[in-house]
Amino acid sequence: MSDAVKAATQSEGGSKVSAFIRREIGRVTALASLVVIFVFFTIMRPVFASWANVSGGILMSTTVIGLMAIGVTFVIITGGIDLSVGTALALVSVIVGKTVMAMHLNVWGGILVGLIVGTVLGSINGILITVLKLPPFIATLATMKAAQGLALITSDLKPVLFTGGVKGWDSIAQGRFIPNFPNGVLILAVAAVIASIILNKTVLGRYTFAIGSNAEATRLSGVKVNRWLIAVYALCGTFVGLAAVVMTSRLGSAQPDLGLGYELEAIAAVIIGGTSLLGGKGTISGTIIGALIMSVLINGLRILELQQEWQYVVVGAVILLAVYGDNVRRRRAGEV
Repeated sequence: MSDAVKAATQSEGGSKVSAFIRREIGRVTALASLVVIFVFFTIMRPVFASWANVSGGILMSTTVIGLMAIGVTFVIITGGIDLSVGTALALVSVIVGKTVMAMHLNVWGGILVGLIVGTVLGSINGILITVLKLPPFIATLATMKAAQGLALITSDLKPVLFTGGVKGWDSIAQGRFIPNFPNGVLILAVAAVIASIILNKTVLGRYTFAIGSNAEATRLSGVKVNRWLIAVYALCGTFVGLAAVVMTSRLGSAQPDLGLGYELEAIAAVIIGGTSLLGGKGTISGTIIGALIMSVLINGLRILELQQEWQYVVVGAVILLAVYGDNVRRRRAGEV
């Protein structure tokens, strides 16, 4: 092998290593931040680290936001955004509640309804963006308000109660298939593994990254970008549907006015986990870490009895730091 070939091979290998390190920086930083925040709150209030608080407080509060954030991860990697996931959560919850109670469905029937309705709502977002050529921000802002209104109309402005209607519905999230480990957390873990496989081992995952990196180049290479974008938004809706099922199981009811603002927490979890708002980069594991950071932060601030308005300020500052960190990483990598 000539010296030139050796040099080229070494250079290529070095570039791959460097690219790998850049991809992992966001996730490692997020994990380190999670550990630091957890240790801080444990020192301030030792009860924070108790298993009762970790399992019933932190992990359970992570389930809904985590499931939503998984779906949003796919969307943001494509360079898009979905502002409708919060109110879509409320709408799916109400539709599931109404359908289950009216048709006397069992647990599996109710879960299927949630997944189907969520997927349909996500598909609508994808169609608005690809067919009508609306910017993702505008399209999902419109569906966010529409879903909010439909949730209130469908529910007649009242919570839909599951009490006595579906045997075992509460066990979806609150049961213990594994002792001392809520089923909701297990659902999140399984969903994260499946999503990671989809993102890293399937055609949909490869095209998700390709579209986010350069949509036009991907289109010119023969990929039907619009179809895959619809699929991505539909998949996001599927995870929102699952989150709605878990939410109703935790509460024992479908709350039509609950969900607005959840989209910001889900997006924040994705960004904190290292997924770039510019698209083309992100991991499911990073998103789960981001969701945990949000839950640990909010739970810890409540245990410290910090006033709620100041909790909002702290969470906002964390989001700003996450976005700023992403911009710094990209500038150093020469991507912006």
